Amino acid sequence: MTLSTHYRTLRSILQRGAIATLFQPIHSTDGRDIIGYEALSRGPSNSPLHSPIMLFAAARQCDRLMELDMLCRGLAIERFAASRLPGKLFLNVLPETLLDQRHAPGRTRQMLERAELDAERVVIELTEQSPIDDYDLLRRALRYYRNMGFSIALDDLGAGYSGLRLWTEMMPDFVKVDRHFIDGIHTDQLKQEFLDSMLRMSRASGATLVAEGVELDEELQVLKGLGAPMVQGFLLGRPQPYSIPLADQAMAVTHSYCG
Repeated sequence: MTLSTHYRTLRSILQRGAIATLFQPIHSTDGRDIIGYEALSRGPSNSPLHSPIMLFAAARQCDRLMELDMLCRGLAIERFAASRLPGKLFLNVLPETLLDQRHAPGRTRQMLERAELDAERVVIELTEQSPIDDYDLLRRALRYYRNMGFSIALDDLGAGYSGLRLWTEMMPDFVKVDRHFIDGIHTDQLKQEFLDSMLRMSRASGATLVAEGVELDEELQVLKGLGAPMVQGFLLGRPQPYSIPLADQAMAVTHSYCG
């Protein structure tokens, strides 16, 4: 696709608010509790910008990243509240949009007020896709959200540009370990050692660790043995549209654990 085609497609998506929001559950490792749901945004299924990677790359190219980020944020809040899902909403936010000078303070608060959702139920999940240049400004932005009652999560630890520095600089409430370190962990001693060290660091910093990308029961059993408190992945629940009945979700979760 050319840049002009990207722009036309993206403009149409933004004008129509044509974003699909899926929710993937985050569980306690023992399977007894749903801690919350991560909101995942997609373009229209028949669009070349269906993939979130393509969608956000196009928005960055066309200088409409802030607009897309706020649209996805607003729809996720609205749909999470409307579906009455339990637990916390993990809301993906790009650090570069928080640092954008065009970012008007108070918009997220207004979204929550319209949805009648408390800030204490929302986790700002920092998803790093480009290097961060101004850590001081990011700290101030996150302090603003914390003062409103939001929690902070660091996404995909081990996959970004500066994950460990972000951890020590931002002191997040949740740290999500990238799926690479969970895939095949039951047969990889080095990955087990890595996760064990991350668990020790999380306890020292007061953060709660979430293991992403759990697809096999063998992986889940290793995570239980290591003491990982929270897990997320296809084994526990696939991303689903917000309108799925809660009873059907509960049946799907039960099937996942029993299977």
